[in-house]
Parts: sequence; structure tokens; C-alpha cells
Amino acid sequence: MSRRAVVAGAPLHRHSSSPADTRWPGGWGRAPPGLPTEGILVSNPEAVLARMREYMVGPTRFMNLYTCFELGIVDALRKEAGLTAAELGAAVGAKADAVEQLLYLLLKEGFVARDEATGGYTLDALADVPETDLQRALTFMGMIKTGMLRQLYHLADSVSSGSVVGLKELYGFDGTMFEAAAEVAEVRAAWGPLAQNETASVYPWFFRSFDVPAGARVLDVRGGNGLGAIMTCQTKASPGLRVTTLDRPALEAECLRNCEAHGVAEQCSCVGGEVLDALPGGFDVLLLKHFVDMYDKDDVLTMFRNAHRALEPGGQIVVLAPVYPEDVRDADDYQADFFPAYILGCVMGRGGLQKASTYGSWLEECGFEVTRTTAKEPADIPADAIINRVVICATKRD
Repeated sequence: MSRRAVVAGAPLHRHSSSPADTRWPGGWGRAPPGLPTEGILVSNPEAVLARMREYMVGPTRFMNLYTCFELGIVDALRKEAGLTAAELGAAVGAKADAVEQLLYLLLKEGFVARDEATGGYTLDALADVPETDLQRALTFMGMIKTGMLRQLYHLADSVSSGSVVGLKELYGFDGTMFEAAAEVAEVRAAWGPLAQNETASVYPWFFRSFDVPAGARVLDVRGGNGLGAIMTCQTKASPGLRVTTLDRPALEAECLRNCEAHGVAEQCSCVGGEVLDALPGGFDVLLLKHFVDMYDKDDVLTMFRNAHRALEPGGQIVVLAPVYPEDVRDADDYQADFFPAYILGCVMGRGGLQKASTYGSWLEECGFEVTRTTAKEPADIPADAIINRVVICATKRD
């Protein structure tokens, strides 16, 4: 079934067809080697322990692989196949013995191959990955290393306190990751390139996923530097269209400069405000992009109620957010593996993803009628992607 246009509440997930992917204690996933792969394992302590072993080696596997890229081992093999551990060590400034140790995992994964006669290494499966795709994955991995691993040491404290303890311990910063990115160079360097990649990938699809009536007044809530307003003017152009960006007053000058540089200044305006405060009124379309998942239920309901008051009768709210699949045991979806720790321990200290049906029910509770939920076609989602976003459109009820 197409995932381009479905109503909120309908399953938005894919199930693996592999016979080795089965439900067993610990969730849906590939059964550990040697364990049965048919049916449901109701009680199997060995399976649970084997699954826990997968968690034990997660951090070390990640750092082993990323270090091979970080040191330049993979680049060296891309430039010259057949290099030995000694030659690779000389090229990257490391001992041959250490290089050999790191490459055992890549050999196990089939990422590289080794000629037993010469001891020379070549890229195996990694040789077939296009450079742009590889760089996208490495950008994400770089963010994980710099922006997550050390902070997650403090995850339990972050959950208990409702704040990002790691930011305070590492940088002396008391606040969220978004606030830290504006002041802490290392946080900005880790998160900035990933944010740019995500915006470039998501925005064109996002703006194709909803309609804006001719001559509408649009409010882009937390619209930042004005990119949302600019793209609204470019993709939804009509006589009389007006777009207002709402965000912190400190961003107003940059937003106006960007709108002027793109030739849409006459259609755009900026206003200071916070997403949890009362919003200006009289709008036909209201955009909530990217940040809804960063808040707990009570705050999201406040956003939706504020949006309802800001819209004219029949006005439309458009929500862009990552969502869990309706069956969180979906083996093909990795968001539960990533986002709880990321959002609670590294970004906000609160909040988290919901299912599309949950957002739909909250919108209904706040006076909206959900009209459409759109997800990307599976063919358009890269194999390395973790995030699965949807666009939820809902109309204000009278």
C-alpha cells in the first residue's frame, strides 16, 4: 500500500519478510544464531541473554567502524587496494598491529576483504557504496560520536532531572541542545551539518505534502532563519499570499535578510514569540515543523490549542514530525532504538516521539479534524535512515 497519503491511525510501517526475523523475548528482530526462527518463543532465557549481548557490543562496534573512517584507513584503501596492515599503519600514523585489530570487525561484516597470501586489504562491500551516500551516513555517525556518546553517560540523571545533564557536565551549559548549539562550538559542529542534510532532504517533500489556499495567511511557528517562509512563497505562490515567521526576537534580523535575499520580503514578516505562549491570530494555515517530538504530551496539547485559537474557522494545521510505527515491534524501524536516549539524554531532557495515531487523537482533542497523513515512499528513504517522518494535516472544526 502506498505511504504517500493515509489517514492518521493507519499503520505506517513495514515488516521484514525474512524467515529469520521473528518475535522472541526482547522484541522483534533477527534471532540469534542457533536459535529457532519459526513461531513465537514464549520463554527462552538463552534468547534474552543472547539479545542482551547485542547491546553489550553496540558501542564498541560503532566506535570500531567509525574509527576506521576517522583514521583514514578506508580512504587509504579506496585510493590504493591491496595495502597491508603495515602499509596502512604507515599511511594513517598507527601501529600495524592496531590497524589489523580494527579491521577484524570490517572483515567479519564483509566491508573489507583480505588476501591471505599477501596480507593485503581491499574494500569489499564498502566499495559499492556511492560517496554521497557514505558521507551522509558518516555525518550522522559523527554527530553520534561528538554529540551523544559522552552525554549518554548521564542519561539516567537527565531522565531524573528532566534536563540535559551531559551538556552541563561537559560544557557547563544549562539548557537544551538547540540552545547550546548557538553558544558551544563543538555542539554546533556536531549537529549543524546533520541539520543541514536533514533540511535539504525533508523540505522539498514536506512542501509537496500539503496545499495552501490562494491568498492565504500562513504562520510558520518557530520558523528560525526564514527558510520555511521562503519555501512557502516559492512553492505555494499566489496573489495575496502572506507568510509570518514566529521565533525568538534575536532571529528576526537574519530572517528578514534571508527573505529579502530570496526576493520574497514583501510577502514575509517576522514576529517574536514562543511556541508554548499565545500565538497571533487570523491565520489560514499554521506550520509546526520538526520540534513537536521534543515536548511531552501536556506541552504538545498546549501547542495544538494555541494553534486552534490562531487559525480562522476552517483553517489548517500542518505538523511535520518523526513518528513511531503503529506496531513499535516493527523490526525495520529503528526509531525506538535511537530517539528516547537521544532526545532525553542529549537534546531536551523531556519529550519523545509518538505514533501518528496518537498525534491524530491529540489534534482531535484540541478541536481539529485530521484530513491526511503523508509519509515518504519506502523507495525514497535511504537504507541508512533512522528517522521516519510524516506530515499530518488537520482542519479546525467550528
